[in-house]
Amino acid sequence: MNYIKKYIEYLKDNPEGYWFKRKLYGWGWTPVKWQGWLVVLAAVALIVWGGVDLAGAEDPTNEMVGWFLVRIVTVVSLLFSICLAKGEKPHWQWGNKK
Repeated sequence: MNYIKKYIEYLKDNPEGYWFKRKLYGWGWTPVKWQGWLVVLAAVALIVWGGVDLAGAEDPTNEMVGWFLVRIVTVVSLLFSICLAKGEKPHWQWGNKK
């Protein structure tokens, strides 16, 4: 069985209904339900929106750049918190244990 099929089987094995499952290799999460994908899409959209807003300024000030960085840190922190709350407990993993 190839890697992609194994990975899809791993992601579909979700009896607990997690929004995010541990990555099969490494540390972190992968969205596996539509709610998880929606959260990731919203986080990316907020970061891009902030970047477009900053890029639209003719001469961005240090204050504008600072607020952009605050927004990025806030969005990433919220994403991390949601992953912790709605996902499997994270730990380093190298392949499927089953």
